[in-house]
Amino acid sequence: MPKSRIRKKDDFTPPPAKTTSLKMNPGRGWVAPLMLAMFLIGLAWIILFYVSEGDLPIKAMGNWNIVCGFGFIAVGFGVSTQWK
Repeated sequence: MPKSRIRKKDDFTPPPAKTTSLKMNPGRGWVAPLMLAMFLIGLAWIILFYVSEGDLPIKAMGNWNIVCGFGFIAVGFGVSTQWK
């Protein structure tokens, strides 16, 4: 019985690597500082409420101070969606 020819495959040569430089978009420099500021303000608001036993930051708001603190944190997460 005749033998079939063995086909030799070409050696693999990887494509040339593309060099890309990572550049920050100068228009979005405000996002990270504002995001971190909102997180820290919200955290400080909640901690201040618990440490002062409800007298600070705004006594008239009562337990709504917790909602206000989490509101600042939520705004921080909302701002973080603008980060590229």
